[in-house]
Amino acid sequence: FPFPYTPYRIQEQFMEALYGALEAGRVGIFESPTGTGKSLSLICGALSWLRDREEARRQEEARLLALGTGGQARLGSADTAGQPDWVTAFVQKKEERDMVDRLKEEQIRRKKREDRLEKIRHNVHLKYAAKRKRCEEDEAKRLLQLSKEALLQGAGEGALDQLDHNEEELILAEYESDDEKKVVSGLEEDDDDLEEEHVTKIYYCSRTHSQLSQFVREVQKSPFGKDTRLVALGSRQNLCVNEEVRRLGALQLINDRCMEMQKNKHEKKSNEENEEKKRRVCRTVCPFYSYEQMQFLRDEILVEVQDIEQLVSLGRETKACPYYGSRFAIPAAQLVVLPYQMLLHEPTRNAAGIKLKDQIVIIDEAHNLIDTITCIHSAEVSGSQLCCAHSQLSQYMERYRKHLKAKNLMYIKQILYLLEQFVAMLGGNVNQNPGCQAVSQTGTVLKSINDFLFQSQTDNINLFKVRRYCEKSLISRKLFGFVERYGGPASAVKTNKENQKLAGLQNFLLTLQQGSDKEGDPPVEAEHDQLRAASPLMQIEGFLLALTNANQDGRVILNRQGTVGQSSLKFLLLNPAVHFAKVVEECRAVIIAGGTMQPVADFREQLLCCAGVDPARIVEFSCGHVIPPENILPIILCSGPSNQQLEFTYQTRDLPQMMDETGRILCNLCNVIPGGVVCFFPSYEYEKQVYEHWENSGLLSRLAAKKKIFQEPKKANQVEQVLVEYAKCIQRCSQTGGQMTGALLLSVVGGKMSEGINFSDDLGRCVIMVGMPYPNIRSPELREKMTWLDKTMPRAAGQAPSKVLIENLCMKAVNQSIGRAIRHQKDFASVLLLDHRYTRPAIFNKLPQWIRERTQVKSAFGSAFAELRKVRTRLSYI
Repeated sequence: FPFPYTPYRIQEQFMEALYGALEAGRVGIFESPTGTGKSLSLICGALSWLRDREEARRQEEARLLALGTGGQARLGSADTAGQPDWVTAFVQKKEERDMVDRLKEEQIRRKKREDRLEKIRHNVHLKYAAKRKRCEEDEAKRLLQLSKEALLQGAGEGALDQLDHNEEELILAEYESDDEKKVVSGLEEDDDDLEEEHVTKIYYCSRTHSQLSQFVREVQKSPFGKDTRLVALGSRQNLCVNEEVRRLGALQLINDRCMEMQKNKHEKKSNEENEEKKRRVCRTVCPFYSYEQMQFLRDEILVEVQDIEQLVSLGRETKACPYYGSRFAIPAAQLVVLPYQMLLHEPTRNAAGIKLKDQIVIIDEAHNLIDTITCIHSAEVSGSQLCCAHSQLSQYMERYRKHLKAKNLMYIKQILYLLEQFVAMLGGNVNQNPGCQAVSQTGTVLKSINDFLFQSQTDNINLFKVRRYCEKSLISRKLFGFVERYGGPASAVKTNKENQKLAGLQNFLLTLQQGSDKEGDPPVEAEHDQLRAASPLMQIEGFLLALTNANQDGRVILNRQGTVGQSSLKFLLLNPAVHFAKVVEECRAVIIAGGTMQPVADFREQLLCCAGVDPARIVEFSCGHVIPPENILPIILCSGPSNQQLEFTYQTRDLPQMMDETGRILCNLCNVIPGGVVCFFPSYEYEKQVYEHWENSGLLSRLAAKKKIFQEPKKANQVEQVLVEYAKCIQRCSQTGGQMTGALLLSVVGGKMSEGINFSDDLGRCVIMVGMPYPNIRSPELREKMTWLDKTMPRAAGQAPSKVLIENLCMKAVNQSIGRAIRHQKDFASVLLLDHRYTRPAIFNKLPQWIRERTQVKSAFGSAFAELRKVRTRLSYI
């Protein structure tokens, strides 16, 4: 790196490269190691470009308005070749008038928005006036409801065709598909003032809500924090303030319940005979979905930068829905912050009102972007879910057959037929207990989408229409309500004849649980909770959606294991670029950023080139680290203390001498390295095997004499406790001194601690990578991906694309793990790669540049140990 190692200079270079990519409309792959102020650089570079662009646009508008009103503008966009002069002159004048009118409307709309926000920003009394008005309206509604109840008291309520009072909500509304009826929008017909033109904006995406909240705090601290219009988006699960809906727990249930409430709000019935039904349904309307309240919330969001937690608090205070209120603020926002799952999934993107045309998209923490796209668009359903959904849906249809319209019955029968055929493909029958049906031919079979549909005899069904029906009719929500009513405890089932028949649903669910209650399976209570948490039909809807992908872009995996209930159908997406193509096509520029992006060949070849991006449009940028060269010591160690060559292949890593050599290396290192040592193993199984071997050989007790040993847990809820104990032990040893010098943490590559955990300062003075964590090439999914790449991708430098994929997956995992130690400018640590294969050029060149430039290759352990002792001696004076 040619410049001095100062954060300011690296940030400046990063911002310059980002500004240039945005100005030129490029697709950029930006790598900036932790500690370089990546988030701050992204904010300042992107917002600086946005301010300059808005200023240039306003100047251009003023110029065009001046020319238009003066009659000197000549647009010439219409095709008037060969037309008379008077026709050409008329067309040009009309274009000039239209342009002037459009620019004037934009200026008026922008001025109105800016005046409104400025008024709210400086007039606190408006907030109290709006709050007082809401309280008065709530009181008026309460009195009105009391008066209605008093009038109807004693009149009684007639049942709808002998249905229970609360059972009307379980009936599917009349369904009209395709062009027969426009979909009910989220707004009233007269709410045109909410439709505001989208200004040029930046969509900033990251993985989790916590990372987005951290980013919002960076915006608040930046020079742009005072006057940036920012909106933070999230799911209903994160933003809903209706406790009745939040109690449902599962995301899909919350979504369906919310959509049902909005549908009830916008249903307009003029027939007087439906008045009684209308009165009962209105109680399911969400009290937080009020146009006036959400309009006020929208303005509050745009006035001041707020994160998700602040937005939820504001929604509760204003009694307005933060989920919809934040979406109403999107058109006028300059910076939209959202999880990148929301942006990468097109149906979710459209539902949120996100328009990418000529906008900027920045995807941070994008090192696993390809895997994320693949997971979002893949789906899996088990045999138990298929059978359970068939039983629920068939009994629902029998119960309400007389009350369902013809189209509802037609689509329900199609779904039932699909479920029957899918179970048949697994070798079972939907009318029998899936936990008791043994599968004759076990194993895994991969099929193309067309072959699967043909063999299951479902190719004559339009899956696009079935999927659309499931989405619009909310059938999964109705079915869940049906199961909640009749699938619970026996005491909850009514005693009339029809309801006694429905007790069979409860018995069937119990047999499913009993059939799966075997060794290694979850207990009955946990399985029952899972069944109640979400309808299996919701999972099946996702699988149907996946089957609408193009035949060449995915595969269907039939996994037949033991019984039908344990078997499953899984859709595997092979070409993630097909879902990323629309993003890069519509956006002005896309920035894919991360702390460790190497190797970047996957992004360029599998994601961008396959999406049709011109290679000339792709730009790569990688900056150095803020730490000086002497603060990191990366070593590739080829042999151990007893001159045993280090090569942790599947054939050799289980040998006792290899495990002993690894233990001896750690014993020597723990004698000279203070604080915390983090050792990464390729898998949980191998880490457990090595630990047991050390315990039997006595090496573990030698290690425990210098470092207290911790193991990474498999359960996510135990990770925090282990990290706290690990940190306390290191702090206690550094304060008290003595023979114990710190702690040793045995972790797993790709586990809970290989990403997102900061082992800064004494928590990670040394990171050790045992072997190379190659993925399991026996996995059917990976083998199919390798075959697909070899067929579709060109060979790179004489290597098959499948081999490049395996190496890239391995090195991405390595780079993420070894980057856990250096977390800020004054941090220092050692990195040991225990395997001579790291010296191969194809592998070595895939290490991050800031590590690769400082890496030392040591063929013998003695020289590596001497380097570590030098570092300890030098750093003891710091």
